[in-house]
Amino acid sequence: MDVDIDFPTNFDPLDHFPEAVRASRVERGQLTKHPAGVYFQHIPKDTLTGLAAIPYEQAEGLGYFKVDFLHLSVMDDFAHLFKNKSEMRSLVRKDPDWALLQVPSVVQQLFQLGKHHDLVMQVRPNSVLELADCIALIRPHGKRLLTQYIQNPEATRTVLYSKPEDGRAYYKKPHSIAYALVIVLQLHLIKARLL
Repeated sequence: MDVDIDFPTNFDPLDHFPEAVRASRVERGQLTKHPAGVYFQHIPKDTLTGLAAIPYEQAEGLGYFKVDFLHLSVMDDFAHLFKNKSEMRSLVRKDPDWALLQVPSVVQQLFQLGKHHDLVMQVRPNSVLELADCIALIRPHGKRLLTQYIQNPEATRTVLYSKPEDGRAYYKKPHSIAYALVIVLQLHLIKARLL
């Protein structure tokens, strides 16, 4: 199990947590840096690279807990457009202009949904939860549930946010809702012509 936390693209966790150890993975027989992961536990370090000596694929089975600091460019936009978190909190409490989701050029600008206007047009979200469902529906597990979702969103939601037995990629509901709130902020900024 790991935890994903979203940050602007210039955030380096080791600048703030120098005791952390960068996660590693094996590529072409070489130990290489994991793109986002760090460990806050005492994990053995490779003396040549300074990376975790145990690749992340094996580390979890040994009880190590990886934290992924994901770099999202949308966070860079927010850092420039909002003075503080309370401005953002105030805006996400307000419904955006949901009709903007019918405009292909608007959807192309949106986090996670940029290439999925067709799906957005089929779902026609009018709430944060329905927007979160769209995000979950673009994952491999969700794609196969689209027809079922269109017929009965409420009943399908339970399956949509459950870990699939076949190992397909999926989103947990809190993750989808968090990303939906990012899109709500984007919609407000687009409406105000700030994006």
